[in-house]
Amino acid sequence: MIYVYNDFGGTHTTSLAAAYHLKKLPTNRVLTEEEILSTPYFNKLKKSDAGRFIFHGKDDDENLVYTLGRRSSKLVVPSLKNLCLILEEQFQIEEKIVFSNTSPTVPFAMTMGGFFSRGLKIDFIGVPLLVAGAKKSCLNINKLVENTKQIGSTTNANVTVIENFKFQA
Repeated sequence: MIYVYNDFGGTHTTSLAAAYHLKKLPTNRVLTEEEILSTPYFNKLKKSDAGRFIFHGKDDDENLVYTLGRRSSKLVVPSLKNLCLILEEQFQIEEKIVFSNTSPTVPFAMTMGGFFSRGLKIDFIGVPLLVAGAKKSCLNINKLVENTKQIGSTTNANVTVIENFKFQA
C-alpha cells in the first residue's frame, strides 16, 4: 500500500503526519519545539517542490509513505486518482493507494507562519508561529494519521481519497 499525505505546501502538517505514521514522533503528548523543527522536511520545502512526491519511508507493514504539496489546485488529487485507476486498468497494478488531506488540521497560526517563513522568508516571525500552530494541531494530526491507517487497512478500493473534514482545527 502507498500512503500520500497532501496539503497546500507539503512541508508542515504533511511532514508531521508522515513522521507520526512512521512512529518517529511521540503520540501521547503535545510535541516540543525541538521535535517539531527536527521532523524531516518540516518547513524545508520551497514552491518549486510543489507536485513532487517526497518519500518518507516504509511503515511497520512495509507500506510506503509519501507527502505531496499540491498548492491551491483542487484538481491535483482527483487527477492523480484517475491516473492511478487508468494505470490499474491498463497494467493490472494491484497496489492500494490512499491520499489523505491534512489541510483540515492546519490552524491559523500555521497558515500565517508558513506565509511568513516560506513565502516571505521572514523566519523570525514565521517559525515561532509554525511551532505554535504545530503544537496546537499535533494531536489532531496524529488522530488523522490513525484514521487514515484504519481506512487504508479496511478499504477494498484500490484508490482512496480521504478529505478529513472532521479534523478541522
